[in-house]
Amino acid sequence: MGVLEDKARARTFYKYLSKVYDTVNPLVWNEEMRDEALSRTGIEQGDRVLDVGCGTGFGTEGLLQHTDDVHGLDQSVHQLEKAWAKFGKTDQVKFYRGDAERLPFADDSFDHYWSSGSIEYWPNPVDAIEEARRVTKPGGTVLMVGPDEPSNSLFHKIADAIMLFYDADEADRMFSEAGFPERKHVVMQANPGSPRAIVTIATVPEE
Repeated sequence: MGVLEDKARARTFYKYLSKVYDTVNPLVWNEEMRDEALSRTGIEQGDRVLDVGCGTGFGTEGLLQHTDDVHGLDQSVHQLEKAWAKFGKTDQVKFYRGDAERLPFADDSFDHYWSSGSIEYWPNPVDAIEEARRVTKPGGTVLMVGPDEPSNSLFHKIADAIMLFYDADEADRMFSEAGFPERKHVVMQANPGSPRAIVTIATVPEE
C-alpha cells in the first residue's frame, strides 16, 4: 500500500495540494479528457449524479454541463472549500464530506456515479467500487478515472510506494470482484510523455 493510501496522510497531502490543484491538475487530466470521458456516461439532463472525490470541482464543472442535479463528496475539507468558493455549499451542487468506502447514501440513490483522480488514494478500492454499485441504480453508469501503471519498472516501484497505480487488467479484476460484469477501460493522455489516465466505464447490472 502506498503512503497516500492512508486516509489521514491523504487528507494532510490535500491540505497543501488544494492550494495549487487547479493549476497542476490539467497537466495530467484536462478539460478535453474530462469531456471525452463524460461523453461515454450517457448522463442526461435531470439525471442525479454523484461525484466522489470531487476535490475542487473540476469534474463537477463538466457534470453540470449535462445535468443540474449533481452531488459532490470528498474527505478533504480543504478541497471542498475550493469547491464551495466556486459553487456555494448548497446552491448549484450539494456537497458532502465523506468516505468513498462508506457512502452516506441509500441504495439506488443516483442515476450515475463519477469519480476522477480519487481511487488512487483509497485503501480498499474494491470496497469503494462496491459502494459505487450499491448507490447507483441498475442500468446506471459508474465511471472512474485513475493513474495508469507506469511502463518503466523504476517509476513503477516509486509510484506504487506513493499510491495506487494500475493497468487495465488490474482495473478489470477490481470491477469484476465488485460485481460489474459489463465494463471497459480506456487509456487517455494529456500530452506525449505526460502521465496516462485509465478510465473505466462500467454498467450497474440489472437485478
